[in-house]
Amino acid sequence: MKIAIYHASKYGNGAQVADEFRKLMTTRGHAVDVHSIDEVKPKELPPADLYVFGSPTRLGKPIGGMRHFLKKVELPSGTRYAIFATHVAAKPDKKTGEMPTMDDMAKWQRSIPIMNDILISKGLVKVAEMKIFVVEMKGPLEEGWQKKVEDFVAEILATLKVH
Repeated sequence: MKIAIYHASKYGNGAQVADEFRKLMTTRGHAVDVHSIDEVKPKELPPADLYVFGSPTRLGKPIGGMRHFLKKVELPSGTRYAIFATHVAAKPDKKTGEMPTMDDMAKWQRSIPIMNDILISKGLVKVAEMKIFVVEMKGPLEEGWQKKVEDFVAEILATLKVH
């Protein structure tokens, strides 16, 4: 299977996730190309069996560059995709010590729904999605993040019925 990953990575966290994904898929015999969205034109993406898009989250949304990139992507209807987003891990309120509620966190973790809306409106078909957390805005990635990437890979392969 040929897989193309397009990611935005301000502090290198998304690039780390994309590279781990590439390593896991290539060890299973799949060809994987990884690109920053700054390196390619969204209207000129080469053919692939699966496209993976990854973005950091800023103010609850995918960064502007990724939103613009996805809006300009031109892929045939029915094209399969997977997405991942990095989010800053929830922390207790400094004044009260209380953790944010699920509703509060949902307001700051809208990257995946926003990216899905853009891609589904173009007729693309979602295969899998993954959230990865960073300890602080600039990183590092949360403990155990590699296991999340392994699970993401396994979900994609199971959904596509390939090994």
